Amino acid sequence: MSSELLAQGVAELGLPVQADIQTKLTAYLALIAKWNRVHNLTAVRDSEKMVSVHALDCLAAAPHLNARTVVDVGSGAGLPGIPLALMWPDASVVVLDSNHKKAAFLRQAVIELGLQNVEVVCERVEAWQPARKFELVISRAFSDLAEFLKLAGRLCADNGMVAAMKGVYPDEELAQLPATFKLLRTIALKVPGLNAERHLVLLTPTGT
Repeated sequence: MSSELLAQGVAELGLPVQADIQTKLTAYLALIAKWNRVHNLTAVRDSEKMVSVHALDCLAAAPHLNARTVVDVGSGAGLPGIPLALMWPDASVVVLDSNHKKAAFLRQAVIELGLQNVEVVCERVEAWQPARKFELVISRAFSDLAEFLKLAGRLCADNGMVAAMKGVYPDEELAQLPATFKLLRTIALKVPGLNAERHLVLLTPTGT
């Protein structure tokens, strides 16, 4: 049933997601559900609900993003990093989370899904010192924008982009943006099967 819901949602989004990628996405959701019984990766327990709340929510953002190097900050169960890595096999994706159980799950997911383009890093974002900066720094419900930029903004390349996946339009958070970043645009997302507001906030460094 999850695979049918996923196929239907992908069609509604108008995304060119090949059948083998959809199969891997379904397997990924099944893996989350399996680990969830013991490790509490996500508050969503119902595997069918995971299709819209997790998979389609992440996929809805994909058409508005484009990068060859990506870091998913506070990745948790790998959202949105793993769905993006499946969609973008030529991109290099880091999934970053300081929780050891979640990192263990991410490593297992990478193995089981055969993801050659994903690196799992178990570290606090403020302590992590990567050798490079990233074209896309993304998070999903990690923190408010100011805190996210304070902790992770330094990971963004000069001409790169920071993307924050949000629920309702974050008026107050946008009003408190630091001078080091400027708003590119905010996109209202329609997620199939999800009766809730979703927004994608896109920012870029100002160079100041």
